[in-house]
Amino acid sequence: MDILVMNGPNLGALGKRQPEIYGRQGMDDLPRLARKSIRDFDTRVRLHFFQGNGEGELIDRLEKAREEGTRGLVLNAGAYTHTSLALADCLAWIGVPYVEVHLSNVLARGKVRRESLIADSALGVVAGFGLMSYVLGLRALLTHLENT
Repeated sequence: MDILVMNGPNLGALGKRQPEIYGRQGMDDLPRLARKSIRDFDTRVRLHFFQGNGEGELIDRLEKAREEGTRGLVLNAGAYTHTSLALADCLAWIGVPYVEVHLSNVLARGKVRRESLIADSALGVVAGFGLMSYVLGLRALLTHLENT
């Protein structure tokens, strides 16, 4: 079972970029944490990681995930969460279940970040726990997939 963990703009600089908001762990810590967190799930789970800064780049990767038969997504779309109708439309039509995640508590960061354009199609949203948001989102996604 292939699962894609996908990150939007500026998340490649995690650990260096505003650590007071996003934490000091870098995105290079995520694969280890994610793999460790799924040990009690099906051993056939294969995690794939992708980070892109461009809106079209993210949409292209999502369409490719659909074509490849990816079973689920853990997605931190960054600022595109709040601004991209194109990304929301793509997520709605590709039919791949996903969990929306955020490092920070976006509800506590100002009015513009309180609206998610991509949440309508998501299984759920996890926010505010740093890299653990990915772990929690991944575990929730895998639990959902095991039960469907």
